[in-house]
Amino acid sequence: MNNGLAFHKKKQKLVRSFNACATTGLQFKSALFEEPNIEWIFGYGSLMWDPGFRYIEKCPALLHGFNRSFCIYSHHHRGTRTCPGLVVGLDQGGNCQGSAFRIETQDMRDVISYLDKRELIGYAYRPANVPLYLANNSLVIARTYIADRTHPQFAGALCPSDSANLISRAKGISGSNWDYALNLVKMLKNCGIFDAHLLEVFDCLRISLRYD
Repeated sequence: MNNGLAFHKKKQKLVRSFNACATTGLQFKSALFEEPNIEWIFGYGSLMWDPGFRYIEKCPALLHGFNRSFCIYSHHHRGTRTCPGLVVGLDQGGNCQGSAFRIETQDMRDVISYLDKRELIGYAYRPANVPLYLANNSLVIARTYIADRTHPQFAGALCPSDSANLISRAKGISGSNWDYALNLVKMLKNCGIFDAHLLEVFDCLRISLRYD
């Protein structure tokens, strides 16, 4: 069996496994280094405007089975332990539009090492390889970071006003939580992405901060 066919069969198996886990709520385990041909990173939050790594292609992408939500407490980059902020994570259910970044094969391990340090230290994320649909309807397997519901920093489904209250007050080493939320909303707008949850939170923020 040639390498291309072997990878195609692995990809289809991963898609079936992922769909089953997304449907039933089972744990989805990453197997990144068992899939050496993975070339894509999926960004749905700050990676969309600040990836921090070199890539050779960026395009719109759609992930089924997970939605973007302000469901992660930030004690480091956008808040502190005494005044936590909120950042987005991928929580179970729905769909998520974001950006897919194609990485040179020889750069992938360095990119993953960088992203693990950025996303996994002090956050309620866990890595996963997910089936992703690109703008041309092609299916690829991409590395991303999904919310870990068992982590103490998993905030869950807060109401928009409670989310806005946390975001309006918090600030971490990477800046204010408000700037993070504003950059995210601007990026989604520039990409033509409508996200009802984020817009509800942002509307509450605008009222709270009297921002026009």
